[in-house]
Amino acid sequence: MRTPLLRVRNLSLTHSGAERPSPSNVTFDVHPGEVILLLGPSGSGKSTLTLALNGLIPQSIPAKVTGTVDVAGRSTIDTPVAELSTSVSMVFQDPDAQLVTGTLFDEVAFALENLLVPVDEVLERAELALRRVGLWERRNENPDRLSGGGRQRLAIACAIATGSALIVLDEPTANLDPQGIDDVYDALSDLVSVGDRAVILVEHNLDAAMRFATRTIVLDQQGRLAFDGPVDEILRGNTEELIDMGVWLPAATLAGRTLRERGILPPHTPLPLTPDELAALTSGIPTAHLQGEITPAGQHAEVSPDIRASALHPARPEAASALHPARPEAASASVIRARGLKVKRGRHEILHGIDLDIPAGSLTAIVGANGAGKTTLIQALAGVVPPPKRHVSIDGLDPATASPGDLVSRIGFVFQNPEHQFIAHTVFDELAHGLRQAWSHPTKPSAAEIADRVGELLQRFGLTEKADVHPFLLSGGEKRRLSVGTALITRPRVLALDEPTFGQDRARAAELLHLLSELRAEGTTIIIVTHDLQLVAEHATHTVILNDGRLHASGPTADLFATESLFESAGLRLPVLHRALSPQMRGLLTEGVR
Repeated sequence: MRTPLLRVRNLSLTHSGAERPSPSNVTFDVHPGEVILLLGPSGSGKSTLTLALNGLIPQSIPAKVTGTVDVAGRSTIDTPVAELSTSVSMVFQDPDAQLVTGTLFDEVAFALENLLVPVDEVLERAELALRRVGLWERRNENPDRLSGGGRQRLAIACAIATGSALIVLDEPTANLDPQGIDDVYDALSDLVSVGDRAVILVEHNLDAAMRFATRTIVLDQQGRLAFDGPVDEILRGNTEELIDMGVWLPAATLAGRTLRERGILPPHTPLPLTPDELAALTSGIPTAHLQGEITPAGQHAEVSPDIRASALHPARPEAASALHPARPEAASASVIRARGLKVKRGRHEILHGIDLDIPAGSLTAIVGANGAGKTTLIQALAGVVPPPKRHVSIDGLDPATASPGDLVSRIGFVFQNPEHQFIAHTVFDELAHGLRQAWSHPTKPSAAEIADRVGELLQRFGLTEKADVHPFLLSGGEKRRLSVGTALITRPRVLALDEPTFGQDRARAAELLHLLSELRAEGTTIIIVTHDLQLVAEHATHTVILNDGRLHASGPTADLFATESLFESAGLRLPVLHRALSPQMRGLLTEGVR
């Protein structure tokens, strides 16, 4: 066997103020040609581990280190990070943390220039990397003009251009549309196909990663090495343990598990890992076998692609997702209205004349390809980006002219990047800040009341032990949960969330979605931006599809999902279970997957 590119021995990492190491006593090697999927529940130390592989821990980020990490025979403890960068390239969870120049081309060339690569080679590598991620035509634009997913692809291009033998990626496809995901994995597949490079991938979108990963390393909740081996062997052979740990699994695997439990698939059937495997397993089951056992998903007539906001209706039983029927109790009154909404960034118009109504009590999902304007729309609807006067109304309030205090009492907002909204020095104070600011005398809550409310949310989001920790020292998943908590603390009537499940393990994502369901039952209107169409199918009562800054379609979620062309024409792709299973088979999953 060839010499490993990376050697990790008995590695434990303890951040300042942390009570225990995470990861803890981890040992593994990485060889050329391997694509390693690093899995584990939120807080297990996945991102921390990746930061130790190129020397950022402990050289730039203080932490107690025991054990060793060697890259190409060099210790990451005392070899300068710049020198290690020629062997290890890192793509961070938040691409904004590593973008520094004024154009896409300069960004990709920046590291190469600092490594004194000859000019001709810099130009050639930069062009090839940008073409691989589909950004070459925008090479002269400022990275700020890119969507969140576009900036993520740019960061990956920077890593590709360095030519490092090992590329480490932390959630590289979390904010990408289907085409963007394909572009990223195609580029990475090309890199490892020649056999002299390796990839370590922290990823929650396992459906996309299944065609790419060769090996899986799993950390448990305490950061210890739980499993290490071939992908199919680990995921198929330890499904129940991984579910209990809260680790994400492919949708096809979870669906196959449920169908096997319900007797539709034989008890010892190997669980599928891909949509094709799931389709092959279920295609031979006669339709007659299913009759009488299920109620098929709602049969809907096709809807026109130009269904507009006026067509939004309260959720009803027959307009429910085939996987998780939406509640029928949502009210029909609109809590948010937009009329002729246009939003510009500089001279560039992002949104073009949006007319939209968000029904009170609904869970409305905003979807679209990268750059479609999803984040801009939700920010304008919430007043985070002030819309033009008299174009948006939040429960009768114009966010263009409302005071911050009035606005926060109507709508809570959760940013795509949690760090963008943290202002306090401890998790407790971050949550308490909204309460301290929202109420004025004589209704200002006492310290005891604030402590009770904060304590409730700390427990609900699994952050009780982190109450005195600085928000920036939390894991990615913990930061996301804290950001949601800060928006919920004042109990606003509307809650808007941009990519709420990004960085969450499966258990925490399910917990968050259950919380959103409870809030809806209490009358809160939920608006989310997401790339996860499986989440939309299971939980959203209504869906808004954007395409190039325009309203492409909107209406009850099940009606839109009944017309696949609506999503395809907007650059989207229906989720795995809709593509792999017949309506009758999907009906068997009505009760959801555990």
